[in-house]
Amino acid sequence: MNKINHLDIRTLKFFISVYQAQSFSVVARQENASPSQVSRAIQQLEEALGEQLFYRNTRAIVATQAGHLFFQYAKSICDTLTESQQALSSQKQEPSGMIRLNAPIAFANIHIAPHLAGLIQRYPKLQIHLEQSDEFIDPFTEATDITFRIGHLSDSGLRGRILAQQHYYLVASPDYLQHYGIPLKVRDLNGHRCITYKGKYGADRWFYRSTEAPHWQQYMFTPTMTANNAEALYTSVLNHMGLALLPDWIAYQGIKNGGLLRVLADYEMTARTETRHIAMLSPQNRQKSLNIRVVMDYFLEVFGNPIYWQNI
Repeated sequence: MNKINHLDIRTLKFFISVYQAQSFSVVARQENASPSQVSRAIQQLEEALGEQLFYRNTRAIVATQAGHLFFQYAKSICDTLTESQQALSSQKQEPSGMIRLNAPIAFANIHIAPHLAGLIQRYPKLQIHLEQSDEFIDPFTEATDITFRIGHLSDSGLRGRILAQQHYYLVASPDYLQHYGIPLKVRDLNGHRCITYKGKYGADRWFYRSTEAPHWQQYMFTPTMTANNAEALYTSVLNHMGLALLPDWIAYQGIKNGGLLRVLADYEMTARTETRHIAMLSPQNRQKSLNIRVVMDYFLEVFGNPIYWQNI
């Protein structure tokens, strides 16, 4: 019979402690056991493995080459057990303490901040820090637990949920269209006032395609206005300044309440030809705590499926 099948976790913990302390007597005092108990447990472990794990002398207990190798595996086993115990224990606990969120400025204002009061009402012991930035945030180096990201997702070191694919709508107010006319073809945009986002890397470009012409083509124009904040563009187009190509998550409310109308709806339009997703992410090397889990679940619940800003 394979003796290793009868090893217990306490024996592994004895081994790890002896490896680190280099002493049977020190470990015995730490574990409330006798030195002979610790020594016997290590001897039984060596017999089960068929390897000598320590050199024993009067000064110290020193690990052999086999002992160094086995330490890595023993520690991994015990660490995994500890993490599983913490995960099971966290299910019975109430979320509390700090949860740090990061999101793009406009997205946070429209879709994160309005739901934070409900989050606190559900979990009153949580403390929330919301960091807003349109710059790229590295979740591995920044102090953030959950990052809401919009873009092309390729980070293999992140885990979480894709919430939706981002779409764009060309929109204008009814008053503007009544005064300047409704474009029916892309060429009809000529002469219209076009406003667009302009960030750190330049102004957005407008691309379009249709079932008749499935390849992306760029519409060239000189903008009447640029802004580095999507909410400013939204406010301007609501106030009849012109046409704007906006992400669905910001244009949806104006379309839903009639303040904005979609233009050239028969065309697919975008400011980015690569697929862009909206996702809720956390680093894989950060233990998925109870706080992270319940906050992610909360936002999945309030966003809905399909996500509410695409339900128009």
